[in-house]
Amino acid sequence: MSDSDVLPKTRQPPTTQRALVSGAISGIAVDFMFFPLDTIKTRIQSSAGFWNSGGFKGVYRGVGSVGMGSAPGAAAFFVTYEALKERLPKIQFFKENPAFNHMIAASGAEYVSCLIRVPTEVVKSRTQTGAYGQGKSSLHSAISTMKFEGIRGFYRGFGITIARELPFTSIQFPLYEGMKSLLSKHYLDGRRPTSYEAALCGSIAGGFAAGVTTPLDVVKTRVMLEARTSTTPITNGIPPPNQPSPGILSFPPRLLGILKNEGLSTLFKGWQPRCFAISLGGAVFLGIYDLAINFGMDTDGKDIKEDKLS
Repeated sequence: MSDSDVLPKTRQPPTTQRALVSGAISGIAVDFMFFPLDTIKTRIQSSAGFWNSGGFKGVYRGVGSVGMGSAPGAAAFFVTYEALKERLPKIQFFKENPAFNHMIAASGAEYVSCLIRVPTEVVKSRTQTGAYGQGKSSLHSAISTMKFEGIRGFYRGFGITIARELPFTSIQFPLYEGMKSLLSKHYLDGRRPTSYEAALCGSIAGGFAAGVTTPLDVVKTRVMLEARTSTTPITNGIPPPNQPSPGILSFPPRLLGILKNEGLSTLFKGWQPRCFAISLGGAVFLGIYDLAINFGMDTDGKDIKEDKLS
């Protein structure tokens, strides 16, 4: 018996087309399933207060904007992630340190994804909280954002979103990949975890990362809710027209400002629905992605139909 018969085979990386389609499917599934929890979380974190932002009414308000961004955003994430995860190990450091490989690959993928997702996040957050009037549609929020702020308005909070997403992703994906690796090595005799097992790993990794990064999410939500009109006064922390969107450097003073004026508890507002939604969302997002990416493939990542033909 040769060594190749004993050692587990390395799974072949998915094709770009497979990663694209699988990412789109998982993105749509998780965003539509857990949108109400995201609405509740956003309203809890709003400076206007939960009830003034809509309470439990219209929890699917703003879902249209998410529908437009979830598929391409998730697809862009996974295409970039799989590409970087495969290429980075050509550098010796990343080959010897898988956790850093997954961290950098996920961070790069998140940046690309945010270029697509941030505009939909801005519209979604303002629709959820009635920033341009209670009961208004996603289209109305998008038109209002363009009218009062232009294209820049759709990227309001981009820098701060990156400041939230990169730490979250840098925690979630190395933990997710590490858990799958440990599960395979110590409990599954080297076989690839099933989609259900991958979903469990995704749930734990997502929930933990969500809890740790809640303060970053509070700051990001506050920035995106700073809807501006031509008559907006400089009160309640809302900037006047034409003020540039805050960048990453404005993050620390904003976080410290909330901590000083509203207390530590405010920085963890909404952590329960956030952790619950992202924990379940991580299971659905990564579980469905794993299922889709491996659909019709054998344990080595080869197309079963092609194997039969060869």
